[in-house]
Amino acid sequence: MRVIAGTARSLPLKTVKSDEVRPTTDRIKETLFNILMPEIPGCRFLDLFAGAGAIGIEALSRGAAEAVLVDKSKDACDVTEANLKFTHLDDKASVLRRDVGDAIFELSGKGAFDVIFMDPPYGKGYVPEVLKAIGRAGLADENTLVVAEEDLSDEFSEGDEVSGFKLVRIKKYRHNRHLFLRRVLS
Repeated sequence: MRVIAGTARSLPLKTVKSDEVRPTTDRIKETLFNILMPEIPGCRFLDLFAGAGAIGIEALSRGAAEAVLVDKSKDACDVTEANLKFTHLDDKASVLRRDVGDAIFELSGKGAFDVIFMDPPYGKGYVPEVLKAIGRAGLADENTLVVAEEDLSDEFSEGDEVSGFKLVRIKKYRHNRHLFLRRVLS
């Protein structure tokens, strides 16, 4: 696993040795950031279920102004902090070792993020639950792009509304997909 582009381009990243962490492959990360590129420069980026921090670090490397990376695992947060230090991006990032729900509550009232990425455990129905929490906490406004990674078995379709967010795009890969959502404000 490595940083694909930007100021930390080609630097290798440590991974978390755990069955609970699925590192995003370089190929999928590159495709994702090709889609996200217009959103990244100068943005506030939130990486939920961050694992080793590769997605948040990629955003910082490509010009995000700041990133908050959240994971409840001590090992994952230790690896994320080491990766941030190695890539010299630690001054733009904060790592929260918390359950995602607790982190969302803690971030409540601190303004909307421009991009929110989440890669929750597959098959547990977390995406709608986390979207509701993001909406209640005010972490997303109508300009925020939320990206959720999930396996192919979930049944969302473009145009669906999920917990106050409209599904605007789906990018399918071989074993998973990314859902791109925008907040629907009434």
